[in-house]
Formats: sequence, structure tokens, C-alpha cells
Amino acid sequence: MPYLIETYDAPERAHVRHERYQEHLDFLTEHKHLLLACGAKLSDDGQAADGGVYLVDLNTREEAEAFIASDPFTHGNLFREIVVRRWRKAYLDGTCFL
Repeated sequence: MPYLIETYDAPERAHVRHERYQEHLDFLTEHKHLLLACGAKLSDDGQAADGGVYLVDLNTREEAEAFIASDPFTHGNLFREIVVRRWRKAYLDGTCFL
């Protein structure tokens, strides 16, 4: 069962997003086989990120928690909150799975 991971940045740690960005991209590339989708949550003007969303194809909450724990952004203490939830795929890329 896929998992949705939603992260919320700590405003005072915003510099970590810039400092660890390339490490984070490398991490995503290394784990692309697990990613259904992922990306930053942006301000309305698209200029600032303040968190992210990951849809990962993992079997257990423990695997999802271990995944986000190994992200360089987590290592840099960027996030003030991380929410991990099971996710049921209904539509993906225009395909209905129900």
C-alpha cells in the first residue's frame, strides 16, 4: 500500500533547503524506484517552498518512516513536522484504479 508523506519546514531552518538541495535531489534519484510522485509545496507566487509531499510505494509505515528519516533534509533538521499516512490510489496519471 502506498504512503503519503507530507513535510512542513521549520521557518527558522529555511536555509537548510538551499544548503542540502543537491543532496536531497541525489537521494530522490537513488530512490526513484519507490517514488510515485514527489515535490515541494510552494507559496502562491511559486517563489518559496515550505515543505513537501512524497507518494512512496512502500509496504509498511516503518518503511515510510525510515525513508523520510534518511532524506538529507531530515538530517539537516529542516522539518518542524512530518506526517506519514497510508494512501489509496484512486486515479494516477489519468488511470482509475478503483
